[in-house]
Amino acid sequence: MELPQFNYTYLCRRFSYSLIAAALWTSTQAVASSTSLSQDALKVTDYAVSTYDTQMVKSLAHLVSFNTQAVEGQTPDTNPAFIGFKSSLKSLSQELGLDYADHGYVVLIGLDANAVDAQRSQGAEKLGIVTHGDVQPANPALWAKSPYVLDIESEPGKLIGRGTEDDKGAIVTAMYAMKAIKDKQLKREKRIELLVYLAEESDWDPLKAFLTHYTPAQMNITIDAEYPVVTAEKGWSKIGFTVPNIESTQEPGAATNVPSLTAFSGGYFASQVPQQAEAQIHAITPSLFEQLQTSASNQLGMKYRFERTCEQAACDLHIFADGKAAHSSTPEDGVNAVTHLAALLQPYTWPKTTAALTVAAMNELVGLGIYAEQFGELAYKDDFMGALTLAPTVVAQTSKGTEVTINLRRPVGKTPELLSAQAKDALNKWQAQHQVTLTDVESYWGEPMVMKDAPHQQTLLDVFAHFTGIASPKPVAIGGSTNSKLFPNALSFGPAMPGVEYTGHTEKEFITYKQFMLNLKMYTAAFIELTAAK
Repeated sequence: MELPQFNYTYLCRRFSYSLIAAALWTSTQAVASSTSLSQDALKVTDYAVSTYDTQMVKSLAHLVSFNTQAVEGQTPDTNPAFIGFKSSLKSLSQELGLDYADHGYVVLIGLDANAVDAQRSQGAEKLGIVTHGDVQPANPALWAKSPYVLDIESEPGKLIGRGTEDDKGAIVTAMYAMKAIKDKQLKREKRIELLVYLAEESDWDPLKAFLTHYTPAQMNITIDAEYPVVTAEKGWSKIGFTVPNIESTQEPGAATNVPSLTAFSGGYFASQVPQQAEAQIHAITPSLFEQLQTSASNQLGMKYRFERTCEQAACDLHIFADGKAAHSSTPEDGVNAVTHLAALLQPYTWPKTTAALTVAAMNELVGLGIYAEQFGELAYKDDFMGALTLAPTVVAQTSKGTEVTINLRRPVGKTPELLSAQAKDALNKWQAQHQVTLTDVESYWGEPMVMKDAPHQQTLLDVFAHFTGIASPKPVAIGGSTNSKLFPNALSFGPAMPGVEYTGHTEKEFITYKQFMLNLKMYTAAFIELTAAK
């Protein structure tokens, strides 16, 4: 594996993760002696996998085929992809004997209680399962097959497609877990209710509105993160600004053979570490061209393509940078093409252009670090939740200048007011240094979540320990931000293993078949243990 240049923290973390992952995969069939699950749970988990493995893959392929990406001006009731997706969920629910209710942005799929005493099943409590069916954009050019075709051939053992890990795979798993429980007619005192939200990646307001008239379960599991159990999530945050268009400072009649940076851009959407970036240089000299090529070959984890075109006495250079996409909540898993391309261009003193100022901002405020080390006084960390992370995710050239989006994930420890002031101070100092006025400057600081004393935490840890053989697992914190924040007693439980790189939001999203089946076992067992009649 190639690693970003000079990123020693990344190197150490990935090495430790590989040890954890090895331990997990070599012991997935082991039973931890310190845990005890009911015989019902153990029997039904084996039944679920042996009976529904093939159907699960087929159902996942069907759901992946719908590009449920948010489209401005459309809703889940007007967007054809969402209409087809919801129709498929309804058909699958009917096929599996589950109830289905469409509330526009929210779909509810459930399995009612089945208590020994019929009266006890009426008005029964429920276990809430929270997930989402919308997806992030995908760049088809970076996939072996279409992102919306389940690819089981390119890399045997992997189920590749947009939504396989985030979050359509989890939807399918939960539904077949409920089906297996229904088949065995286990006595349960709680209803199992799967809530599928359809704008988690873009707009939480419709869900907040839905929750004003919907009574959620008092015990919830979010299946949109990782194992063993997530009890803390950083707050999704953003710094944005526009580098204004700079008029040419070149005097009329002056020589035009001075290299000038005329374009710089990269990134695809706000919550993805960008895999690609581009830059254009006017009047490239042979010596500078050679210098850039040499520097590019020394950047680990990056690939570059140089296209030079010459007209008369001047040559222009177009640079294409290719790094590694990652979910922006785990920037250590990616190689940011924007920051690395900026670093490549850093040594040369460029004439003042919009592109040159943008590159300067990347190098001086961000650099190759991921913890806001250079962004004024922003950097800090929490002992449990970890450090604030920072990743430039979109640099887009527009008619009014270059718009920059920086995605941050913040732990507890600083107030939004302090963070906003520190970001503003750093930007003000940078503007004064470069004698430029940024426009559209904004910052948003999402609230971190810490869930304490959830009644089902130990049960979920026991399920994880049993099926992985990992003794005494502990709750974890993540950089991601899920809908858990909106529900009472909500703990995230999978679908990704700790220490295994999360592929949601990347340009080759996948879940392994082995993990898909392991998730079915763990979800089935957890649902049984948390709803069983006492």
